[in-house]
Amino acid sequence: MSQNPERLQPRLERLNEALESGALDQARRMLNRGLAPVDVAHLLESTPPREREVLWELVDPELQGEVLQYLNDDLQTLFLNRMNAQQLVSATEGLDVDDLADLLQRLPNTVTLEVLASMEAQERQRLETVLAYPEDTAGGLMNTDAVTIRPDITLDVVLRYLRRHERLPDTTDSLLVVTRGDKLIGSLPIERLLVSDTTMLVRELMDTEGVSIPAMTPDAEVAKLFEKFDLVSAPVVGTDGHLLGRITIDDVVDVIRENAEHQVMSMAGLDEEEDTFAPAWRTSRRRAVWLGINLLTAFLAAAVIGLFEGTIQRITALAVLMPIVASMGGIAGSQTLTVLIRGIALGHVGGGNVKWLLNRELVVGLLNGLLWALVIAAIAVLWFGDPALGVIIAAAIVINLLIAALVGTLLPVVLKKLNIDPALSGSVILTTVTDVVGFMAFLGLATLFYL
Repeated sequence: MSQNPERLQPRLERLNEALESGALDQARRMLNRGLAPVDVAHLLESTPPREREVLWELVDPELQGEVLQYLNDDLQTLFLNRMNAQQLVSATEGLDVDDLADLLQRLPNTVTLEVLASMEAQERQRLETVLAYPEDTAGGLMNTDAVTIRPDITLDVVLRYLRRHERLPDTTDSLLVVTRGDKLIGSLPIERLLVSDTTMLVRELMDTEGVSIPAMTPDAEVAKLFEKFDLVSAPVVGTDGHLLGRITIDDVVDVIRENAEHQVMSMAGLDEEEDTFAPAWRTSRRRAVWLGINLLTAFLAAAVIGLFEGTIQRITALAVLMPIVASMGGIAGSQTLTVLIRGIALGHVGGGNVKWLLNRELVVGLLNGLLWALVIAAIAVLWFGDPALGVIIAAAIVINLLIAALVGTLLPVVLKKLNIDPALSGSVILTTVTDVVGFMAFLGLATLFYL
């Protein structure tokens, strides 16, 4: 069982002290005795690269496979590429098929084929079934360990069949009912099996209205189904209705966590950054792209300001107040953008309700624009003693907040239709628009009034 992260931190410090002092045997015992694989993975992810290399070598080979499945993508790839096929087979023995498939999908095809060739025929077939589907689909998430029964047997027979198993697959909350051709026709909840008359037939008690998930369903849709129907597990079926496997709640939690991390990282243009302690050269390379894009947008905003250079030189107060207009538009637009991206992710936003949302955001933008335009105008007048300047900045604020509401609402919808991730690129585009419109409105109005 995993330990509390607050209790792990002192252990990490003791491990570092042991490594620094050269007490490798002590560090090995601390790693392999009393720590769950998930905690070992946490320690590896919390350690800088040099110490991490040493720690990985201290992990017992038979535990490495379990630790690997809890590591982030970057570290999985790093350690997997250093293992040959035989080491991989030994390290991953006993892992669930879906977890093993996730690991193998990060390896070159030649290594994957070697691993498959070294496995027993039955295990290889099960693994190939999962590998046939993209990892971000229901087929890629599923495990093939489902317990199946026939509809024409009694509960007594089912119970005797279950007792022949040493253990049931993890998170087994129901047995899947299939025909002789393995076509899914229903499910029998475990609690119903335990409390019902053992002479009854499975078909009399099975649930035929349960959720089954097509193999090509995107993982985000799978997560929504689990949330909507409070599922613990769900069967996965092929296009012909044949049972392929099942998805369990632990896999869905991983999907939810990864999607949440993706949303957070994407807002800063860091979609691919997984490792907190990644080397400087790799981190800088990943961030350079979005810094370059931001530079282009900054030059665009600077070009707009350059159009009004003469106005700014004559009225220096404009240079002082300019950032306020752009900043207010950027914040208001980000609020709208965030609400829409969340709504799209939850499946709440579609073609039928975008118009309503647009009208609502425009009203919000107008109300907030009028409120803060009055406040900012009053401050500008008191600061510079120029009532005209207050009117100009008030008008610019209202214009920019309305444009921010318009772009913040429509931009994620358009990007989604173009199969572009709104979380990754939406904030950059929005900031550019609000900066350009804000400067154009403020400086343009000032030019018309003063010159």
